Amino acid sequence: MTTVDILGPTGAKSGTTELPAEIFDVQTNVPLIHQVVVAQLAAARQGTHATKTRGEVRGGGRKPYRQKGTGRARQGSTRAPQFAGGGTVHGPQPRDYSQRTPKKMKAAALRGALSDRARHGRIHVVAGVVEGDAPSTRSAATLLDGLSERKNLLVVLHRDDEVGAKSVRNLADVHLIWSDQVNTYDVLCADDVVFTQAALEHFLSFGEQARVAAKAAKEAKKAPVEAEQSEGDN
Repeated sequence: MTTVDILGPTGAKSGTTELPAEIFDVQTNVPLIHQVVVAQLAAARQGTHATKTRGEVRGGGRKPYRQKGTGRARQGSTRAPQFAGGGTVHGPQPRDYSQRTPKKMKAAALRGALSDRARHGRIHVVAGVVEGDAPSTRSAATLLDGLSERKNLLVVLHRDDEVGAKSVRNLADVHLIWSDQVNTYDVLCADDVVFTQAALEHFLSFGEQARVAAKAAKEAKKAPVEAEQSEGDN
């Protein structure tokens, strides 16, 4: 496990915490991360682009001039693609850009991204963004400036931390997300990742829940097989 300091709102050390090795110290699979990020950005596309073909453009129902005798090329409609105001050939149509990405791939990519940041000392934990119950953007900016000299910061807060959210949401180059929204793309876009202590505990609880669920599913799948084997032995 990696040990990191917990800093108070004033920047003073208030304790330490352990970053689990199974999340913050795994091998980084760059091709996997690339695949997951591409899929995430593709899923964010609306895909509502649409162009009109010659059959959808208004007008052009009448033949512009007779077939023969004019010396010009024959034309059947002024909405053909070669005319100004005509239809578009092979233009974009509404489509779904989303790609199928299994949950295990997303989780592995996120672990790899967080591990890369942790190995370079770019994971920070703070007890809170500000002191007291009043939001203070100035205090939050002072705290974050003391954590890192790098520009882009990702701040992860618990959803109940409204004071912290109001304190950092207007800061330039600071991206705010909730602890249940941590994803590979945002981690990679940030130079440093700052967790509040409550947000880190909440984020790690998801991993524990997933492990318990996986273990239960494995045991449930294994039970019928063992029952059949015991019946066969009898």
